[in-house]
Amino acid sequence: MVRLLLVLIVFFLSHILSPSSAAISNPSNKLVDKVCNQTSNNTFCVVALYSDPRTPTADAYGLAYVSFGMAYLNATSTQHHIVELLKTNSSSSSTHKRLKICQHDYRKAVSALEEAYNDLNSETFFELAELAGHAASATDDCEAAFRRTHFLPLATMNAYLKALSDICVVVSKLFTGGEI
Repeated sequence: MVRLLLVLIVFFLSHILSPSSAAISNPSNKLVDKVCNQTSNNTFCVVALYSDPRTPTADAYGLAYVSFGMAYLNATSTQHHIVELLKTNSSSSSTHKRLKICQHDYRKAVSALEEAYNDLNSETFFELAELAGHAASATDDCEAAFRRTHFLPLATMNAYLKALSDICVVVSKLFTGGEI
């Protein structure tokens, strides 16, 4: 089950990062352009959002569901990956401790993203950006646990969640009147 989940994650991430994606050359949703122009990685944003078939016709609500859903998928997948690393990692106790820190951090990220999704469902928008920020902070905390080591088992997944959280923050501003 976990291996299947990891294969799906790799497939999803390779698909959204594929430079040959038609979404890059012909975006059809001006709201996506507006959102992605405000993120730290425009190309990642465009490719990630257009990997979901709902995006070309999505309004602000649709983009919120797409972006928070992708962030949630990434965070839960990373949680599962951490569990597998903890099971198979027979290396030092310091690595085990670092993975446990990341496990705790990703619990916080998943919790924040679940709360954001519930807020979307109840049309309560004021905390969306803050909750997305909590998810991004969790990746920073996890990365910090592996600082000054050569073993960085979660660096890519952390980077993806951070970028997806960035998209979520910008999309959140569509609902709160924040500058976008």
